[in-house]
Amino acid sequence: MKLLSYVHNGQARQALVDGDDAIDVNQAYPEISADLRSALRAGVDLQRIARALRSSRALRLPLSRLRYAPLLPEPGKIICLGLNYLDHAREAQRETPEYPWFFCRTSSSLLAHEAPGLLPRVSTKLDYEAELALVIGRRVPRHVARDQATSYVFGYSCFNDMSVRDYQKRTPQWTVGKNFDATGAFGPVLVTADELPDGASGLRILGRLNGEVVQDANTRDMIFDVGTVISLLSACMTLDPGDVIVMGTPGGVGQSRTPPLWLRQGDVFEVEIEGIGTLRNPIAAEP
Repeated sequence: MKLLSYVHNGQARQALVDGDDAIDVNQAYPEISADLRSALRAGVDLQRIARALRSSRALRLPLSRLRYAPLLPEPGKIICLGLNYLDHAREAQRETPEYPWFFCRTSSSLLAHEAPGLLPRVSTKLDYEAELALVIGRRVPRHVARDQATSYVFGYSCFNDMSVRDYQKRTPQWTVGKNFDATGAFGPVLVTADELPDGASGLRILGRLNGEVVQDANTRDMIFDVGTVISLLSACMTLDPGDVIVMGTPGGVGQSRTPPLWLRQGDVFEVEIEGIGTLRNPIAAEP
């Protein structure tokens, strides 16, 4: 099952992807929250609803005509990983982490598929990071075992963890450089975990700048896999339905190139993950 969020009359709504169409979940089931996080927290059986929608006369819209919203416009926690691919750790001249480098994003930094990422007025060092993201579907108990952890994942998507590098390096904590408005691209669709390998392992992940491949890796190359990350986080905190974990980027980022390759106004960056889809965002100057 593939789900997306799109804008209808100024509000984000859920839709089921069926071929080249989107079926509006909330038009057929108005009692279900238009927010995926709220639907997950309420325990809505979205798989059952998807089966019913495919054979119904519910409203269908061509995907090509949609204005996308961020996949979860208001997620719970957004927990990200730094240096989770060995080649990225090496290009950053860091030792292989013995424990994940966790940091957090805020919902105000998110943007949708095809929405412009904003080049901030205060910096010219906006960088790209192609990443796998996951959405928690059920509350994760504390201290969950690694071999059980992936069963709590509802689905997977693409993420571009755009980073304002000079601000990221101003303090030992990365928060400011990772949370500029319109720098966390998320989408275009959420693919449920049952349609992908366990932990979304073994999937090719690509980053393309203006059509040229600048990142090319496989999710099996992650230092800490999905199960390990969820298990480690559960030792510290409760993970709730609608929480998001962004799994880090492979090598090839702009700051590590000679000369550095920064995103510029008019660029287009794409994140493609095998079995999930392609997230595309143009780059525009902050108004």
